[in-house]
Amino acid sequence: MSMIKREVRVHQVPDQVNATAERTFLQELQKCSESERPRFVLDCSRVREMDIATIHLLLSSLEEVMKCNGDVRLASLHPAAEEMLSLAGVNRLFEIYPTVDGAVRSYHQRPTSIAPMDFGTEQFDRSIELAA
Repeated sequence: MSMIKREVRVHQVPDQVNATAERTFLQELQKCSESERPRFVLDCSRVREMDIATIHLLLSSLEEVMKCNGDVRLASLHPAAEEMLSLAGVNRLFEIYPTVDGAVRSYHQRPTSIAPMDFGTEQFDRSIELAA
């Protein structure tokens, strides 16, 4: 069995986001999202402070890529920017990595598999009794 490694694209998030910057960024992202299940890493190293416009850009990017069954990961967030994402509750929507390289590598790592649980009927019946 052979596996085809799909490309991971890295995009630099602008340090200042306005309507024009957001439109340009999303247009570039859409062009690259035409492949099946696109994978992106958004390099946030230039973003010192995470304002509403930047959070909106990240969420819009995620939405666009998810339309194609893709994935977006964030990398190189400054502590203040990461804290703002956390306060806004947005951090739960993204996998966040300390470096761009780490985020790119994460796409190529195999997920750890979880062995299926073997419930015998006795264990299953007992777990129902305990839950009741």
